[in-house]
Amino acid sequence: MTDFCVRIADAANSNSYQNLSQRYTFLGCSRVQSISVVRVVRRSRPGPRVSQRRTKGDGLLSAGGAYRAAVTSLGQGVEADAAGALVISALRRARRVGAAERASLASTDSGDEGAGHRPPRKRTRRLSPPARPADMHQPCTNGAPPPPPHHVNGDTATRNGDLQPPGLRMSQTDQEIVRLIGQHLLSIGLERSAALLMEESGLHLEHPAAATFRQHVLAGDWVKADHDLRALHDLLRDSPHVDPHSLAEMKFVVLEQKYLEHLEAGRVLDALHVLRNELTPLQYDTPRVHRLSALMMCADARELQQRAHWPGSGTHSRANVLARVQSVLPPTLMMAPGRLRALLSQATLHQASRCRFHAAPRPSANPENIPFSLLADHHCSADHFPIHSLQVLNEHCDEVWYCKWSPDGSRLASGSKDNTVMIWDFDPVAKRLTFRKSLEGHTYGVSFLAWSPDGRYLIAAGPEDCPDLWIWNMETEQLHLKMTHSQEDSLTAVAWHSTSDKFVCGGARGQFYHCSLDGSLLNSWDGVRVNALACRGDARAVLAADTHHRVRAYDFSDLTDRNLIQEEHAVMAMTVNQADTLLLLNVANQGVHLWDIRARALVRRFRGLSQGHFTIHACFGGAHQDFIASGSEDNKVYIWHIAGEEPIAVVSGHTRCVNCVSWNPVHHDVLVSASDDYSLRLWGPRTHHS
Repeated sequence: MTDFCVRIADAANSNSYQNLSQRYTFLGCSRVQSISVVRVVRRSRPGPRVSQRRTKGDGLLSAGGAYRAAVTSLGQGVEADAAGALVISALRRARRVGAAERASLASTDSGDEGAGHRPPRKRTRRLSPPARPADMHQPCTNGAPPPPPHHVNGDTATRNGDLQPPGLRMSQTDQEIVRLIGQHLLSIGLERSAALLMEESGLHLEHPAAATFRQHVLAGDWVKADHDLRALHDLLRDSPHVDPHSLAEMKFVVLEQKYLEHLEAGRVLDALHVLRNELTPLQYDTPRVHRLSALMMCADARELQQRAHWPGSGTHSRANVLARVQSVLPPTLMMAPGRLRALLSQATLHQASRCRFHAAPRPSANPENIPFSLLADHHCSADHFPIHSLQVLNEHCDEVWYCKWSPDGSRLASGSKDNTVMIWDFDPVAKRLTFRKSLEGHTYGVSFLAWSPDGRYLIAAGPEDCPDLWIWNMETEQLHLKMTHSQEDSLTAVAWHSTSDKFVCGGARGQFYHCSLDGSLLNSWDGVRVNALACRGDARAVLAADTHHRVRAYDFSDLTDRNLIQEEHAVMAMTVNQADTLLLLNVANQGVHLWDIRARALVRRFRGLSQGHFTIHACFGGAHQDFIASGSEDNKVYIWHIAGEEPIAVVSGHTRCVNCVSWNPVHHDVLVSASDDYSLRLWGPRTHHS
């Protein structure tokens, strides 16, 4: 065997043996290969034969095969470098393993004789998961450290200290979702579940520096909090997305809290040290620093809290500090508290705003209040929308021209050609209207009604030939004042100021008056022919639709006016939404138009209804006034969502033109329509009686 190896070495150059040894050492052999080589070598040597143990190794070449392959390869002229490597490796392993194997076999035989038959050793279950196929084919690094894991979201994972387990790849969105879930689990007390989630995902809820900063701020450990803040500054100093001014603000907020807590605890010297040596050198918000220095003169903690507008040391004020710091820090370092709930609240708000029939109040911005299920998209049923006829009121003896709910939604006023104003009480539980009182004395019919914003007074106006206004006290249900300026006047339009102590009135003959509640004339505008009026929320500007198809803004305080909107046809009626931002117009031969007051732009033309030259009154509706309702000359009531031009509902029931629709401002699931068929109809959600 040795001679054979020598012949192999001689067949190569003088460095063949050394090269083969180096390659053998570099490549190495497994334990299975070594035992196989020893077995073959001993077969070729004289002496006692040791017991052989069969071994298996998938994909491994046995030593006997290596020996024969080496001889065959050498005989076929293959390089000795390649052929001899197998034999030399076998010889080197044989010398080291032979003695150890004989000793092991001898000790095993003696042990078996002395102790009897030894039971087979029980195999233990592997605790670590088996290597994945992808992991078994990783390139050898010869002792070098493995390459860093790939971070899908770039610098985010690195800055946040995240290290995903091998084989786990998550997008940035998935990582953020995991962090949001972990934060929510902690907030509801499932700390072990959150820890397990973070451990398995290899993520951190927050950057370690931010987490320790939060802990130290809430504990009031300001020395450590300042150290943590410097670490955060180092992370953010080179970031192009963070304003250096914001970094100074972070430090100022923390030091201000530290200063105030020292003062509250009576540590005046410590507070003075913070003021002189830490706050002042920042050169940030110098006026605020001066106000803080004046707090040194406070006699006690209560005076300090009042003058500083500060709740005192404790969890609440320290949480405010964290909230102000979080507004500066990027969310990759520190998430805002309750972030998952905030996102869910935003989603439900959006769904409610886009819901076709959602007339009820939308969820508040408070993440704690989510009124409907998160397991499916929100959709209101049409059964809960006010499109089902609940009641028909036939007490009027002639055409009903107008109807209007009181501001508190508890009463309804209706005006008719029969010269009466009828008052109705509304039961929100039974969804029924009950006749209360008839206000009589109007000699020209009642074509318009206006409740004062406080609900105490009701003004009734007549058609074009009527020069009078009737002001009714709705607390006593008696006539407060009948106002007549001139018998030549035509007072057909009225609007209250938000203060409920003044109103404006006018008509198509050129009268435009500003009056007090006692009927005295405060101001007038000559030559303005008014079809409709509306007061802005600032209690100064008045919008007037005139006979020139315009809507102009008038200010009675300085008697100025300006053009706001120009329509192509006559504006017959007008109403402003509660937010004082949108203007709804009924335009002759056009229908209903929605305008943005501030932008002076047409937002939407609502389609479907029929309107010629009759005066038809539309209204806003729903808890957030997301709906538009209007009567029509085709005897129907049309309802639109404010986001679309096509009607979402068209309801029938009247037999003649529907002159007015009024949506209850408080009970958002009911509305009333007035018609030339002498009736009022109450519309609401589906009931057993509808």
